[in-house]
Amino acid sequence: GSSLLTGPEGLMPKERENLKRLKWLRRYRQRYGAEALLHRQLRERRALATEGAAQQAHTTRSSQRCLAFVDDVRCSNQSLPMTRHCLTHICQDTNQTLFKPCQGSEEVPCNKPVPVSLSEEPCCPLHLRLPPQLYVPEQGLAVPQELGGAPTELYLSAAELQPSESLPLEFSD
Repeated sequence: GSSLLTGPEGLMPKERENLKRLKWLRRYRQRYGAEALLHRQLRERRALATEGAAQQAHTTRSSQRCLAFVDDVRCSNQSLPMTRHCLTHICQDTNQTLFKPCQGSEEVPCNKPVPVSLSEEPCCPLHLRLPPQLYVPEQGLAVPQELGGAPTELYLSAAELQPSESLPLEFSD
Protein backbone atom coordinates (compact mmCIF):
# COMPACT_ATOMS: atom_id res chain seq x y z
CA GLY A 1 0.00 0.00 0.00
CA SER A 2 2.90 2.40 0.54
CA SER A 3 3.90 2.33 -3.13
CA LEU A 4 0.45 3.57 -4.14
CA LEU A 5 0.63 6.45 -1.68
CA THR A 6 4.11 7.67 -2.60
CA GLY A 7 3.23 9.32 -5.85
CA PRO A 8 2.14 12.92 -5.20
CA GLU A 9 0.36 13.18 -8.51
CA GLY A 10 -2.58 10.98 -7.48
CA LEU A 11 -3.10 12.38 -3.98
CA MET A 12 -5.22 15.23 -2.89
CA PRO A 13 -3.68 17.80 -0.48
CA LYS A 14 -5.59 16.39 2.52
CA GLU A 15 -4.40 12.86 1.72
CA ARG A 16 -0.81 14.14 1.36
CA GLU A 17 -1.05 15.73 4.81
CA ASN A 18 -2.43 12.51 6.29
CA LEU A 19 0.44 10.57 4.70
CA LYS A 20 2.99 12.93 6.28
CA ARG A 21 1.37 12.46 9.69
CA LEU A 22 1.38 8.68 9.25
CA LYS A 23 5.12 8.72 8.46
CA TRP A 24 5.76 10.94 11.48
CA LEU A 25 3.89 8.53 13.74
CA ARG A 26 5.91 5.57 12.43
CA ARG A 27 9.15 7.34 13.37
CA TYR A 28 7.85 8.67 16.69
CA ARG A 29 10.12 7.77 19.67
CA GLN A 30 12.53 5.79 17.50
CA ARG A 31 16.21 6.21 18.22
CA TYR A 32 18.68 7.03 15.46
CA GLY A 33 22.46 7.17 15.19
CA ALA A 34 24.52 7.27 18.38
CA GLU A 35 21.42 7.23 20.55
CA ALA A 36 20.24 3.97 18.97
CA LEU A 37 23.70 2.42 19.35
CA LEU A 38 23.94 3.37 23.04
CA HIS A 39 20.42 2.11 23.73
CA ARG A 40 21.17 -1.29 22.14
CA GLN A 41 24.41 -1.60 24.15
CA LEU A 42 22.55 -0.78 27.34
CA ARG A 43 19.94 -3.47 26.64
CA GLU A 44 22.68 -6.04 25.98
CA ARG A 45 24.50 -5.11 29.21
CA ARG A 46 21.29 -5.39 31.20
CA ALA A 47 20.51 -8.79 29.68
CA LEU A 48 24.00 -10.08 30.53
CA ALA A 49 23.79 -8.71 34.06
CA THR A 50 20.37 -10.28 34.58
CA GLU A 51 21.49 -13.66 33.25
CA GLY A 52 24.70 -13.54 35.30
CA ALA A 53 22.87 -12.57 38.49
CA ALA A 54 20.27 -15.29 37.98
CA GLN A 55 22.93 -17.89 37.29
CA GLN A 56 25.06 -16.73 40.24
CA ALA A 57 22.04 -16.73 42.56
CA HIS A 58 21.15 -20.23 41.41
CA THR A 59 24.63 -21.62 42.01
CA THR A 60 25.11 -19.92 45.38
CA ARG A 61 21.58 -20.72 46.49
CA SER A 62 21.94 -24.42 45.67
CA SER A 63 25.25 -24.62 47.50
CA GLN A 64 24.17 -22.80 50.68
CA ARG A 65 23.83 -25.21 53.55
CA CYS A 66 22.98 -24.67 57.17
CA LEU A 67 25.93 -23.64 59.34
CA ALA A 68 24.71 -25.43 62.47
CA PHE A 69 26.58 -28.37 63.94
CA VAL A 70 24.81 -31.25 65.68
CA ASP A 71 27.11 -33.68 67.55
CA ASP A 72 30.14 -32.28 65.66
CA VAL A 73 28.46 -32.96 62.31
CA ARG A 74 27.38 -30.12 60.05
CA CYS A 75 23.69 -29.97 59.19
CA SER A 76 23.01 -30.98 55.58
CA ASN A 77 19.71 -29.09 55.20
CA GLN A 78 19.43 -26.15 52.86
CA SER A 79 19.38 -22.76 54.56
CA LEU A 80 16.41 -20.44 54.49
CA PRO A 81 16.52 -17.54 52.01
CA MET A 82 18.68 -14.62 53.20
CA THR A 83 19.91 -16.62 56.22
CA ARG A 84 22.67 -19.09 57.07
CA HIS A 85 20.54 -21.59 58.98
CA CYS A 86 17.81 -24.06 58.10
CA LEU A 87 14.34 -24.01 59.65
CA THR A 88 15.36 -26.46 62.36
CA HIS A 89 18.36 -24.41 63.52
CA ILE A 90 17.15 -20.86 62.77
CA CYS A 91 16.90 -20.02 66.48
CA GLN A 92 20.69 -20.38 66.79
CA ASP A 93 21.07 -17.23 64.69
CA THR A 94 21.20 -14.37 67.19
CA ASN A 95 20.49 -11.67 64.59
CA GLN A 96 17.17 -13.05 63.34
CA THR A 97 13.88 -11.80 64.79
CA LEU A 98 11.29 -13.80 62.86
CA PHE A 99 11.41 -17.06 64.85
CA LYS A 100 11.30 -17.95 68.54
CA PRO A 101 11.61 -21.35 70.17
CA CYS A 102 8.36 -22.90 71.40
CA GLN A 103 8.21 -22.88 75.19
CA GLY A 104 6.23 -26.12 75.35
CA SER A 105 4.69 -27.23 78.62
CA GLU A 106 5.99 -28.43 81.96
CA GLU A 107 5.48 -32.09 81.02
CA VAL A 108 6.85 -31.88 77.47
CA PRO A 109 9.56 -29.25 76.83
CA CYS A 110 9.87 -28.13 73.22
CA ASN A 111 12.40 -25.99 71.36
CA LYS A 112 10.82 -26.17 67.92
CA PRO A 113 11.18 -22.83 66.04
CA VAL A 114 7.86 -21.03 65.62
CA PRO A 115 7.25 -17.89 63.54
CA VAL A 116 6.69 -14.84 65.69
CA SER A 117 3.10 -13.70 65.44
CA LEU A 118 0.97 -11.17 67.24
CA SER A 119 0.75 -13.35 70.34
CA GLU A 120 3.19 -12.85 73.22
CA GLU A 121 4.08 -16.53 73.51
CA PRO A 122 4.13 -18.25 70.10
CA CYS A 123 3.64 -22.01 70.30
CA CYS A 124 3.90 -24.90 67.89
CA PRO A 125 0.60 -26.66 66.98
CA LEU A 126 1.31 -29.39 69.55
CA HIS A 127 1.44 -26.92 72.47
CA LEU A 128 -1.15 -24.43 71.29
CA ARG A 129 -3.48 -23.46 74.12
CA LEU A 130 -7.10 -23.43 73.04
CA PRO A 131 -9.41 -20.67 74.25
CA PRO A 132 -12.08 -21.62 76.80
CA GLN A 133 -15.26 -23.17 75.46
CA LEU A 134 -17.85 -20.45 74.80
CA TYR A 135 -20.88 -22.72 74.48
CA VAL A 136 -21.96 -24.75 77.49
CA PRO A 137 -24.93 -27.06 76.86
CA GLU A 138 -27.83 -26.73 79.31
CA GLN A 139 -28.27 -29.61 81.71
CA GLY A 140 -31.93 -28.93 82.52
CA LEU A 141 -33.46 -30.29 79.28
CA ALA A 142 -35.13 -33.63 79.79
CA VAL A 143 -35.31 -36.01 76.86
CA PRO A 144 -38.27 -38.43 76.92
CA GLN A 145 -37.21 -42.02 77.34
CA GLU A 146 -39.78 -43.44 75.01
CA LEU A 147 -40.70 -41.73 71.76
CA GLY A 148 -43.22 -44.38 70.68
CA GLY A 149 -45.73 -43.37 73.37
CA ALA A 150 -47.15 -40.41 71.39
CA PRO A 151 -50.93 -40.48 70.78
CA THR A 152 -51.88 -41.82 67.37
CA GLU A 153 -54.80 -39.41 66.81
CA LEU A 154 -52.27 -36.64 66.02
CA TYR A 155 -51.32 -38.37 62.79
CA LEU A 156 -53.55 -38.50 59.72
CA SER A 157 -53.75 -41.48 57.44
CA ALA A 158 -53.24 -41.19 53.70
CA ALA A 159 -56.96 -41.78 53.10
CA GLU A 160 -57.90 -38.81 55.30
CA LEU A 161 -55.65 -36.38 53.44
CA GLN A 162 -57.50 -34.59 50.63
CA PRO A 163 -55.83 -32.35 48.03
CA SER A 164 -56.71 -28.75 48.53
CA GLU A 165 -56.93 -25.93 46.06
CA SER A 166 -54.18 -23.94 47.83
CA LEU A 167 -51.55 -26.66 47.37
CA PRO A 168 -49.96 -27.39 44.00
CA LEU A 169 -50.83 -30.69 42.38
CA GLU A 170 -47.43 -32.30 43.09
CA PHE A 171 -47.92 -31.79 46.86
CA SER A 172 -51.40 -33.27 46.91
CA ASP A 173 -50.13 -36.85 47.18
